[in-house]
Amino acid sequence: MPKSVFRFLSRQPDSVELENEHYVLRLPRYQDFNQWHKLRAASRQFLEPWEPTWRRDELTEGAYRARVIRGKQEYASGQAIPLFLFHKQNTTLLGGITIGYIRRGAAQSCMIGYWMGEAYAGQGHMFAALQLVIPYIFTGLELHRIEAACIPDNARSIRLLEKAGFQREGYLRGYLKINGQWHDHVMFSLLATDTDKGRITDSR
Repeated sequence: MPKSVFRFLSRQPDSVELENEHYVLRLPRYQDFNQWHKLRAASRQFLEPWEPTWRRDELTEGAYRARVIRGKQEYASGQAIPLFLFHKQNTTLLGGITIGYIRRGAAQSCMIGYWMGEAYAGQGHMFAALQLVIPYIFTGLELHRIEAACIPDNARSIRLLEKAGFQREGYLRGYLKINGQWHDHVMFSLLATDTDKGRITDSR
């Protein structure tokens, strides 16, 4: 597995960065707008079935700037960490993964969600992102449990989670409103005790 590192400076909201030889994960920046807009626009039909309904201004620069500001605020407050996934060699934006609903106290848990540009789907990029994110969650954030929920028809996402070691826990009825309709979801989880210090390997 490629060696990975992370940098985490809690007082500097734009400083978190996860990387290995091939990928970089970091918070969105204003200058990423053109790449983000191009990728999301080209992937709209591919992504819409699995995401909340896109707003009319979804792809505008104003909406994007608000997204960046909100992401920095959520990171600074410890609520969530939205990350963009880039190919390191050419800084191409591939997709994104969010560490959300971070809960401390007795729970010490979070939920992850992710998206991938259509042109880059099915090529192992999101599995590589999980190889960076999971150790960061367990060792950097010192959380105990990661949750992920996906629509039962999303076979690609289910395969990804199972490949990364997540275990299926249950079936949630009408859990999230996706693309304008309430959908049942399958809940998966991964515990710090399920992994070797947060490392995951391809089990195929």
